[in-house]
Amino acid sequence: MFFKDEHLRIRFFFLFIVCLLVIIIIRVFYIQVFQYDKLSTLAKSLWSRKLPIGADRGEILDRNGKVLATNLTTTSLVVIPNQIENPEEVAQNLSSILNSDYNDMLAHVTKKTSIERVHPEGRQLSYDIASKINDLHMDGVYLVKESKRYYPYGSVLSHVLGYVGIDNQGLSGLELTYNDYLTGEDGAIKYFSDGKGNRLNVSEVYEKPQNGINLQLTIDLDLQLAVERELDNVMSKYTPEHAMIVAMAPKTGEILAMASRPNFDPNSYKDYDTETINRNLPIWMTYEPGSTFKIMTLSASVEEQTVNLFEDHFYDGGSVHVDGATIHCWKSGGHGEQTFLQVVENSCNPGFVALGQKLGTEKLMSYISNFGFGEKTGIDLNGESNGILFKPSAMGPVELATTSFGQGISVTPIQQVTAVSAVINGGNLLKPYLVKQMLEPETNSIILANEPVLRRKVLSEESSKLVRYALESVVAHGSGRNAYIENYRVGGKTGTAQKVKDGHYMAGNYILSFMGFMPADDPEIVVYVAVDHPLGIVQYGGTVSAPIAKNVLETAISIFNFSPSKEGMEKEYNWLDKKYVMLPDAVGLSADEAKKTLKGFQIEYSGVGNNVLYQSPIGNSYVKEGSTVKLLLG
Repeated sequence: MFFKDEHLRIRFFFLFIVCLLVIIIIRVFYIQVFQYDKLSTLAKSLWSRKLPIGADRGEILDRNGKVLATNLTTTSLVVIPNQIENPEEVAQNLSSILNSDYNDMLAHVTKKTSIERVHPEGRQLSYDIASKINDLHMDGVYLVKESKRYYPYGSVLSHVLGYVGIDNQGLSGLELTYNDYLTGEDGAIKYFSDGKGNRLNVSEVYEKPQNGINLQLTIDLDLQLAVERELDNVMSKYTPEHAMIVAMAPKTGEILAMASRPNFDPNSYKDYDTETINRNLPIWMTYEPGSTFKIMTLSASVEEQTVNLFEDHFYDGGSVHVDGATIHCWKSGGHGEQTFLQVVENSCNPGFVALGQKLGTEKLMSYISNFGFGEKTGIDLNGESNGILFKPSAMGPVELATTSFGQGISVTPIQQVTAVSAVINGGNLLKPYLVKQMLEPETNSIILANEPVLRRKVLSEESSKLVRYALESVVAHGSGRNAYIENYRVGGKTGTAQKVKDGHYMAGNYILSFMGFMPADDPEIVVYVAVDHPLGIVQYGGTVSAPIAKNVLETAISIFNFSPSKEGMEKEYNWLDKKYVMLPDAVGLSADEAKKTLKGFQIEYSGVGNNVLYQSPIGNSYVKEGSTVKLLLG
């Protein structure tokens, strides 16, 4: 029995040893085959070091491929403390070259880490400073490539583009909104060292950086430059508190230009206060819109058929009484008897109060809400405001009256441009956007293309057409005549909004605005101009902002090749206007016949002969009265 037990124990022990050996063999096989890559990587990480190579941030381009934001190659200082034999000497040399504190530098070069980036004094070094460091040939001290953001046009489009911090991270504007796309992946030069950090004689490994994705915008740089120029002129001429211009393609929602004052240069953003660099006024600023908002009341009235612009009349005696409150017209004594089309042309407040009363509170506010007021437009920028509207339940007769002509509510410029675009494009409320497409940085192939986004239908095509007609009439016959462009069809609406402070309207302090678009029959561009409290001029939107919008639209004519039209409304002149007349066509006439035909114009002849071969300006176009006409005879 004893021997049997002994043999049994031996067998169990032998079986245990065999099983243990099998487990060990399986484990070794698993490690050698299945975990080889992982363990090899871990092993290499113990004796490999990486010198970082910064990736370039994606470029930002305008709609035609012109570069708005790019990168400059600079160098950055890193140290490997284990390779530095004399830390005190190295710290002294580096602090002297960088003009930094010795103790701070000594902390960098003695830090218990495999690699230390000297921040911030060692970042984005100039060529001269980098050369001085390189010439010392100090062990453990390395200069590595680093990318620095650069904006070639300085302050142009600054609030839209935004700016980046020292680590190339977007901090505002498109740089922030699209930071994840613009940011690339850093590369490195990998080398190998022993446990003490000493460099081994083993080949280096280059890990290529992956640059960020390029953004192509809806912005047209030429139009943007024109907008910036107009704003500079406004600031120089009138010294207003603020000024802004937004241009949009009403059929797509593409932002063609956007700028405001004050602005900043993102290349040196640290020189400006946070309010200036972070407040993009066209999307952030809220204020009472004034008479440009009457476009909403007009559109709702036309759609609901509560008024016939041509047949219904309104008598303006200069004021209207609503629930104990007196609301005045801007014109002392009023406009007298008018059709409602003339109410629109004259921007008559009492007339628009009547339009609002015909609609009623719920109907008017539902249209205002549908046009996107009181909510963000969804534009691809950070910092957009909602604006402030009355709740219908809190509105009495006076609130209804003032809302009808744009007083007592608060909106943003981008809300107004988006809403007016819906009014004139056939009734489609679109989401505004700035990024047209994303491009792969090496091949420039399209990764993602943005398309127009329809938020909702807010107006019928028929109503849109009638409102366009009324707004063209405003420019040809009414308060917007300073935006009239001869031989082209322009529509628009002026605005003069009294500013509010601490719940009270400020005397003599207005935001003067103009909303203009062209061609009036088939709009391709809408431009909004707002000037906050200009000095030294009569404060009316038609006086200050309409001429600015006209200048921008004239630039747009050449950029987008808008064709002249003979079908537009002829301007109704007053004694202050420079009168334009139709120039007869004299080509083909004899010299004597041409002289009679062009009576009242100054004529300059060139060439030899008796027949007119060519004239400049061409015939059947509007020119200033008494203009000089050049005739080529042959």
